[in-house]
Amino acid sequence: MLLTREGKAIRFHENDIRPMGRSARGVRGIRMSDEYRVIALLIEQAGGQVLTASANGFGKRTVMDEFPIQGRGGRGVIAMVCNERNGEMVGAVQVQETDGIMLISDQGTLVRTQVDEVSCLGRNTQGVVLIRLGGDEHLVGIERVDAWEEEEDELVLDVNGSDNAGADNAADSTGVDSSEDDDADDTNSDVNSESE
Repeated sequence: MLLTREGKAIRFHENDIRPMGRSARGVRGIRMSDEYRVIALLIEQAGGQVLTASANGFGKRTVMDEFPIQGRGGRGVIAMVCNERNGEMVGAVQVQETDGIMLISDQGTLVRTQVDEVSCLGRNTQGVVLIRLGGDEHLVGIERVDAWEEEEDELVLDVNGSDNAGADNAADSTGVDSSEDDDADDTNSDVNSESE
């Protein structure tokens, strides 16, 4: 699947492109206006969804089956409505429900969010807010990231850098009751006092 800045996408079989040499010019994948360019190439995966994002911070998920299979070289179908509200489409990635995404603006704003928090909508729609941008700010990139854990286990160390919990466990593993040592000390002190 190829996607362009004007919000178009074309999905075709890999076999429609014949093998060529490294220096060959290639064949046409999608036909588009001169002012636009291809922004993404996706290889379909089982259960994958297409997440698209626009320059003004809007985006959506769309199931792959919404995009009909065509012959290569056509003009494609609408993948995302590009209008004054949305701006041009700036990114498209294939995602799974459990993935995360990273968004970055031209002023350095970075947002990380879960894929399942983005609405799943049809092809010919405008999408929802992915990131809130300032007046002159625009979204410039989107990237898929692996799912992450919200919380991680913490390890508490003492001043020597050793694991306190491990030291306590080591003491318990000796099987020696400290109270027995105290009783033995008291018995020895009594014997010494009687001999004097």
